[in-house]
Amino acid sequence: MGKRIWAYCKLAKPGIIMGNAMTATAGYFLGSSTFTFTPWAIMLLGLSFVIGSACILNNYIDRKADQQMKRTQSRPLAAGSISATHAICLAIILAIFGFGILAVQVHILSAVLAFIGFFVYLILYTFSKYHTSASTWIGSIAGGIPPLVGYTAIHPHLDMEAWLLFLIVALWQMPHFFAIAIYRLEEYKAAAIPVYPLQKGMLSTKIQMLIYVIFFASAVFLLSFLGYAGTFYMLIMSIISIAWIVLCIRGFQPVQDKKWARKMFFFSLQAMTVLCFMIAIDRS
Repeated sequence: MGKRIWAYCKLAKPGIIMGNAMTATAGYFLGSSTFTFTPWAIMLLGLSFVIGSACILNNYIDRKADQQMKRTQSRPLAAGSISATHAICLAIILAIFGFGILAVQVHILSAVLAFIGFFVYLILYTFSKYHTSASTWIGSIAGGIPPLVGYTAIHPHLDMEAWLLFLIVALWQMPHFFAIAIYRLEEYKAAAIPVYPLQKGMLSTKIQMLIYVIFFASAVFLLSFLGYAGTFYMLIMSIISIAWIVLCIRGFQPVQDKKWARKMFFFSLQAMTVLCFMIAIDRS
């Protein structure tokens, strides 16, 4: 029984839910002068249901390709531990409750934004990734939506600071995913998914990563420069950004690409975690 429950949990990709909950929380803090627990918790519940639904449906669409990739072969639908019918039913239930909670208990704008993210991720990104590496850019848009949902949960209209946080998270997505694509390159090749390193080559990918990390650092700086975050935030995020740029530049030296890419991946997770934490404790 416990294994089956865990299989259903894995189907909803809890890691992705937690990551998006973190950026949504950063958006919530950015939009609020004081933290109020109940609206935040309700927003996270609704958003998590929506993201869980999208992830389950993504698993359903990807179930054949997942069987070709080592890191995804154990996913419940790929492994056959959960039926497709049960998965779709669960996704529908989560979507109904998720959008309902956001629309009724949070704000209609939050629900609309969540639906946009849902549509972009599930339809535009999931299907385009089998045809073009441009899907990464599409996916980055979906990844930038949760901070907007969090922001509008407490501040029911989108200001410059909200869009700037959206831009920061969207820019962060690019080197983060490129790093995954590099160290999982053979698996993507086996699944016939045309990720950027396969289509454009390793050098072009590394150049793109450096450009996006520099843009990320610039957008992070703007959040403080425009008065939306404090001096301590700027100090810490400057250190993080410089360290990420340095690590990115090291990729142009003779290195083991997969080993370097894994470092880039884990550093990107740390960078986003620190960013969200600093917004929470040092917003203006």
